[in-house]
Amino acid sequence: MEDAIAAWEDEGGSSARTGEHRMIGTVNQIAWAVQIKAKVDAEFDRVRKVLESVATKQSPNDRTDLQAIIRILEAKRAEVMGNEQAGYFIQDWQELRDQVRQLIIGDPRYKAIKANQTVRFMPPQSTTDSKDPPSREICDVKQQ
Repeated sequence: MEDAIAAWEDEGGSSARTGEHRMIGTVNQIAWAVQIKAKVDAEFDRVRKVLESVATKQSPNDRTDLQAIIRILEAKRAEVMGNEQAGYFIQDWQELRDQVRQLIIGDPRYKAIKANQTVRFMPPQSTTDSKDPPSREICDVKQQ
């Protein structure tokens, strides 16, 4: 009971939990968060479409990596969209910047993919002491 009163006092109104959106917050917070949440979901969709488009133009190894990154993206989407706190969306997602990208690159699975790519793209070790720079293809590898 005290928690509900504290929420009411801290948030400037009564605490509400809607069954439709399964969100916790004041009525106004929930209304605002529902709008933000729709934009966040659209941003996850946009990033997925970009990754899928890029994957069609990649080598089999890179395509496999991008499919793994899409699985990471979907796991992060489920985590974000499953948050029931209206304040979370208002505070962390009100201004869409690069939050989706940051979620992906912060994931240990993504870091493992990038480490594996680094090994794959390393030039073979030469038995001679060549002073030639690495080939242009290796230097121009774009990070996804």
